[in-house]
This record gives sequence, structure tokens and C-alpha cells, in this order.
Amino acid sequence: MSQTTASQTTVSHPASLITAPEQLLNRWQNVPRPTSHEGWLDRAQDVADILAADAVERDRANQAPHNEVQLLKNAGLVTALGPAAHGGAELPWHVVNKIVRIISRADGSIGQLLGYHYLWAWAVRLVGTEAQIAAVEELYTTNNFFFGGAVNPRDSDLTIAEDGEELVFNGHKSFSTGGRVTDLTVLEGVLQGTDTHIFAIVPSKQEGIIFAGDWDNLGQRLTESGSVEIRDVRIDWSGAAGFVDRVFQPLAYNTLNVPGLQAVFNNIYLGIAEGALATASAYTREHTRAWPFGGEGKQRGTEEFYIREGYGSLASKLWADAALIDQIDLEISEVLHAPREELTERRRGEVAVRVAAGKVRIIEDGLEIASKIYELTGARASANSVGLDIYWRNLRTHSLHDPLPYKKHEVGKFVLTGEIPEPTWYS
Repeated sequence: MSQTTASQTTVSHPASLITAPEQLLNRWQNVPRPTSHEGWLDRAQDVADILAADAVERDRANQAPHNEVQLLKNAGLVTALGPAAHGGAELPWHVVNKIVRIISRADGSIGQLLGYHYLWAWAVRLVGTEAQIAAVEELYTTNNFFFGGAVNPRDSDLTIAEDGEELVFNGHKSFSTGGRVTDLTVLEGVLQGTDTHIFAIVPSKQEGIIFAGDWDNLGQRLTESGSVEIRDVRIDWSGAAGFVDRVFQPLAYNTLNVPGLQAVFNNIYLGIAEGALATASAYTREHTRAWPFGGEGKQRGTEEFYIREGYGSLASKLWADAALIDQIDLEISEVLHAPREELTERRRGEVAVRVAAGKVRIIEDGLEIASKIYELTGARASANSVGLDIYWRNLRTHSLHDPLPYKKHEVGKFVLTGEIPEPTWYS
């Protein structure tokens, strides 16, 4: 067996989550947490820089993202919405959505995981009682817990049976984002013999929750979105979110889960598109050559008229999308943080339409960007080592979550008739 000698050269690689995870995971060990919105966005950018270094390699490996989630935890991003009294940052939603966007620029999978975590962490505020809100927020914030959810509406509902003072969940879900890397899972099902839906938050690591680890799709490969089996998972009736004496207490605010989640989607898509354009333009500056038969003697790709025109068109669309989504995020942040009793069905519907409009624009423009960049970077940029494919794969995969024509329909109906969308699992 040969040994390395002094004359041999050791090749050093930059630290990454693959080559030096501990070095990166511990970097904030003795660093104070940010105290301003801008500071938290800077912290998110630090995390994004780490994720970007080996995003393509980790995507290709398709391993459960334990280190990535631990990175989010150690950076303090997991408790960004949590109460300050329990060590959270207590950030508003419009800032939290920007954090999702920043992370998604570097790694769409991890941006999705974090965005879903935020929505599920807020779920107790959407449907829970005041006592449940206080208990859950203290639990997840003090323990730095990460959320996932087994709430795919297009599958059959989980069945819930009463057993004295307990509720027992059973069933199967095709998708459960977060899966094996979560600490807490949101379950939703229907009480047997009724049409009553019940949400509950349970520990992810228990015998009755079996994550299959079978997520192997075109894009968003590290989201742990595979199937899950729920077998005799028990909670006390007191853990049924929003129920008092076994009766649900409805509010219009309860239905903000869908526009809230769809607003998160908008920022995942915007981040992916921004990452695609930034990566492509960096490649063009460094590598793309001028077309030698143009007759104008250009030396660099950045001098080519069609390349400048292409980037100008794509950037203009992306900047417009960002401005729209920023404004929408302010609107939905306002209603999410307002007293729950104040939200009207009309205001909820208006916000849902605005979120839908943002989704229409960023999906169509984002997919154009993720495809068009190949024309602007050149044939050599299609090499697997460059990894530009990750942006189109990620955006194409997640944007299939629900049909975009239905979002256009919601917006069009509102413009023509003033009608707001009826709250459903997707509107």
C-alpha cells in the first residue's frame, strides 16, 4: 500500500457540504444572531453561498439532505418565524419569503424544504387555538425543530378513528415533503363517519410513520418528497388543531394556508430563475465566445448583439416579476400578521388572486429563462459539469404542483366579474 511522500502534491478542494460538512455546519457556533431584517437576509446569503458550492454534486448524489437541514438549523433560519421569547427571530412573512428566495437561488430543493417548513410552522396559527399556538411555537422554537407535512390533498384522506380520549390516524400519502429529515410532521385526515377534517402535529420519528424514501424525480431531488405510511399514530383530542370540546372553531383566517403556501412557491420559483440567470451570465462573461462568422470582429461573447439582447429581455422580465412578488408578499404578510378575527372572506380572496397572478408570471418567465440561457451561453454550457440543467429541472418539476391554467382562470374571473376564488386545497 503506497504512502503519500513529501514530493507528492496534495490537491485541496474548497470546503463544501460534501467535503467538509463539520467545518461549515459549525461556522456560527460563536457568532451572535442577527438583530435586523437586513442581518437575517445576509445570514441567508451566507447559507446560500455554502449551498451553491456543491449544489449540482449533491443533486446528482440524491441523498437525504441531513447536512443541509442541519445547516439551516445552525444558521438560525429554522426559527426565523418563531417567537423572540423562545429564541426565535420573529421575522415578518415578507422577510421570511425573501429568505426562501435567497436559498432557492443556490439550491431549489433546500429552498422548498425551508419554505414548506415555514408554512407548516405557521399552520398552528392558521387553525389552532391560542393555547395550541403557544405550546407548538415554544416546542419547535426552543428545540430548533424542522417541520414537514403529509397533507397531499389529491390522495385519499387519512382516516381518523376515536379511541376514548385519543384520535388514531391511518393511511398512505404519495408525497410528504421533508420526510426523513424532519422532526415534526403535520397530519391531516377525516374523522370516521363524518366530513370533519382534523390537523395534528406529531413527532416524525416514531414507529407509526414510515417514510419510504422513494422520491426520485426529474428535479427538486433533495426535498425528501416521497411517500409515507401512517399506521396507528395517536394523539390526544386536545391536539386536534382548532378544536374546543371536540368542535372546530372556524375563521376565514383558517383558509390562508393555500395562498400562504402558494406565495412561498412564488419565491422558490423566483429564486430558481434568479439563480439560473446569475449562473448563466457568469458563464457567459467567463467562457462564451463571439460567433466568428458575424463579420464584425467581436472578441468576446459579451459583445455579441444577440447575447446582450437576450439577457436584456430575460432580466427585464425577471425584475418585473420580482417587483410584483415583493408587493404581493407585503400584502399577504399584512393579513398573516393581522389579528385572525379581522380577516374577511373578501380580503382573503383578493390576496389569493394576487398570489395566483404572481405565480402565472414567474412560472412562465422562469421556464423561459431556464431554457433560453442555453442559447446565450453556447453549446459547451450544455456539459453536465456546468450543471445549468438543475434550474430547468427544479422549476419544471415543482411548477407542476397544480395546473397553471386554473390560476389564470382565477385571475381572469376576478378581472371580469369581481368574483374571488372559492377556498379549496389549491385556491
